[in-house]
Amino acid sequence: MSAMIELKNVSKTYQTERIETLALDSIDLKVEEGEMVSVMGPSGCGKTTLLNLIGLLDDPSRGEVRLAGKPVADRSDRELARLRNDSIGFVFQSFHLIPDLSVVDNVEIPLLYRRITRKERRERAERALERVGLSSRIDHFPTQLSGGQQQRVAIARAIVGEPRIVLADEPTGNLDSHMGDEIMSILERLNREEKTTVIMVTHDHEMAEKTQRVIRVFDGQIVH
Repeated sequence: MSAMIELKNVSKTYQTERIETLALDSIDLKVEEGEMVSVMGPSGCGKTTLLNLIGLLDDPSRGEVRLAGKPVADRSDRELARLRNDSIGFVFQSFHLIPDLSVVDNVEIPLLYRRITRKERRERAERALERVGLSSRIDHFPTQLSGGQQQRVAIARAIVGEPRIVLADEPTGNLDSHMGDEIMSILERLNREEKTTVIMVTHDHEMAEKTQRVIRVFDGQIVH
């Protein structure tokens, strides 16, 4: 296996007029292609900042981020946006579905930025919903679904573009244990069958134990 994601001596500082906050300090991290890992640590320790850097949503203050062996620092905003759209799927704790759009239209959103026909967009969205067990709900709206079903829609949206990486920030945080187990099963199957690299931030030790490796963050550093 080769490294899908690599961070070398990465630090991230947030600065306001009055205060400078060191969110991440000298992080070295490798995540191999096809690996499923979880990131754990107390609130405010830098977990989400780490995920944002991996997801190319933010730039490090120092250090280097590599994706599939290639540095990303010199890419333009447009190139980074295309790389995110092609290679990375995002799943959030709060689902972030658009209430005025149907389930299938929500799932199609990442494909709007690709040069494919409307028919192909619909077919891919329907396939993604089938993979998460929601074929019967494609014409429903988010408010007509349970929390677990909404998160499954969010996962379908994340995987509709067949990304090599899925980043999940507390994907089971708003769900009861039964629904949380269902979401984890989908992520595990995605990793096992599609060889998708999955990185999941979680506070839940039981969920973390289902991944192949646990990365622990404390005060902006990876601890062992």
